[in-house]
Amino acid sequence: MASNVAVIDYGMGNLHSVAKALEHVGAQAVAVTSDPEVILAAERVILPGVGAIRDCVSELRKLGLDRVVQQIAGEKPLLGICVGMQMLLESSEENGGVDALGLFPGDVRYFGDDLRDGDERLKVPHMGWDQVKQTIDHPLWHRIDQDARFYFVHSYYAAASKHSHLAGLCHYGVDFAAALADDFVFATQFHPEKSHTNGLQLLQNFLAWDGRW
Repeated sequence: MASNVAVIDYGMGNLHSVAKALEHVGAQAVAVTSDPEVILAAERVILPGVGAIRDCVSELRKLGLDRVVQQIAGEKPLLGICVGMQMLLESSEENGGVDALGLFPGDVRYFGDDLRDGDERLKVPHMGWDQVKQTIDHPLWHRIDQDARFYFVHSYYAAASKHSHLAGLCHYGVDFAAALADDFVFATQFHPEKSHTNGLQLLQNFLAWDGRW
């Protein structure tokens, strides 16, 4: 189990609920911090995010933490959550177009104002509980059932360019990436800290994950 986890604080995101959830599942020390040295010294790192991606990316870059995230992605377990996942792609069409961090090839797209599933018109944002189909056998899915339900809140969705990066799939009018994985990185569109038993299990799995799969 990880002795210390850094939750990156760049002024955006539900940081303390993530920290509380980590403590609940057994993290010995959780630092909510913007200090690059503390983040780089942690055994595992979480990049949360809520709100507009332009603001998230701007604040991350202003603090120089974009480079820290890119370094961590090649060295130790990194978990992106919600907009924290979206920032790991190349770009988003939100706000007329935003360049992101580019760890995963692909982009972030708007669900649309006339999103439908057959004859049913769907509300945007996609908000509430939905099923996630696990598309790879990954340590972060340990003890989580196929088609388990997680909690989502988002108007934009990730479209990864490489199928090999897809770790979980959800359908809401369109199929979209509910989870992405590559090397030391795992990222979820849903909020594990708000997803009760399944989300807590995923966070516990993250604490036990050494980055290999």
